[in-house]
Amino acid sequence: MNKQNDIYQDALARLQQMGQGADVSPEVVDLLMHAEVLVTASLPVRMDDGSTRYFTGYRCHYNNVLGPTKGGIRFHPQVNRSEVQALALWMTIKCAVAGLPYGGAKGGVEVNPKELSPMELERLSRAYVRAMADFIGPDIDIPAPDVYTNARIMGWMVDEYETIKRQRSPAVITGKPISLGGSLGRDEATGRGAYLCIREMADRLGWVSPEIRVAIQGFGNAGYHVARLLQKDGYRIVAISDSKGGIYSEGGFDIESVWTQKIKVRQIQAVYCEHTVCELVEHKKISNKELLELDVDLLIPAALEGVITTKNAANIKAPYIVEVANGPILTEAENILLGDNKIILPDVLANSGGVIVSYFEWVQNRSGYAWSLEEIRERLEEMIVKAFNEVWHTSMHEERSLRSSAYTIALRRIGDAVAAHGTREYFKNGKK
Repeated sequence: MNKQNDIYQDALARLQQMGQGADVSPEVVDLLMHAEVLVTASLPVRMDDGSTRYFTGYRCHYNNVLGPTKGGIRFHPQVNRSEVQALALWMTIKCAVAGLPYGGAKGGVEVNPKELSPMELERLSRAYVRAMADFIGPDIDIPAPDVYTNARIMGWMVDEYETIKRQRSPAVITGKPISLGGSLGRDEATGRGAYLCIREMADRLGWVSPEIRVAIQGFGNAGYHVARLLQKDGYRIVAISDSKGGIYSEGGFDIESVWTQKIKVRQIQAVYCEHTVCELVEHKKISNKELLELDVDLLIPAALEGVITTKNAANIKAPYIVEVANGPILTEAENILLGDNKIILPDVLANSGGVIVSYFEWVQNRSGYAWSLEEIRERLEEMIVKAFNEVWHTSMHEERSLRSSAYTIALRRIGDAVAAHGTREYFKNGKK
């Protein structure tokens, strides 16, 4: 299966599979089999050489039964309709699992942002908002950063939106620079949330952290923060990778040193740095494919979706997998992994720290009151630990996988909102 073309169909197949036995009206699953709205726009951008290029942009509102939709905007050459709809569906489930008053959305532009100058990138960001200005808003749909977008890009987008609407609207977008109404703790939120989930799981499984070998595919913002926090707790990070490849050392790496070097030279280097002096650490260069199949205790896919398929699922050796990326394991591949007794902490729980802190930013913008970093971290821990406990309890008591448990909780919450409007069962029976 071509994961890029069929990722949405795979997401729908998983939804149907998860919906079986969730004890919700068939209407709920049927509702979520269809995206509410998908907008496709052609974005004209004046390039630095004076020419005009056209980029395809997307924004999907998947479902808003629980509240305004929420979801990131990614700039990536493989962005397409299927991917955007799948990500929006997963965001719908994620927000419901976390107990947030949001529905799910997603957006993106088919572009390689590394090929654009800073001014071209700004023009593209503003062109996207001009195309979507009537489709987003603090009470309609709230975008945020995603793959290859960041706080600066969100700042441009907020500025363009406010220019169009002729009013201050900081709550229209989250993940902004702090000086423009962004929230403390947003940069680390996804990684910290995943770390908190791993900590809770470790407590239940009785892990001794120095004995746990960890491999992380994807050393971007989320991958870095989860690696940093795990290493602080004594975990041994033996392998990390980015889009260009990876490194492996049985002795582990000093995450801060590797991250600092990556920022400097834009590639992962196996180094140990003390002050300004860095020394090369003995290591083996590996591919992303090899990293996934390493003999480790904990595997963390933190890059893109669809990296574990039926072609490599049987080669996955790690007994525990924590999905920090969205949808890294395809449905049929997960069935193989579960058959091999792998424990999978699903993306709709493990990476929900980002949207939780985005929710905090939205609340702060609407109230006009900023919280401290300590408050952010405490509230994040409270919400994500509560969500983890609900998923774990459901898994243990209803004998479901962790993903099935997360979907069950989400579908029941969405189902309650749907039932409040009336389902087929209500209208058929004519109850008052």
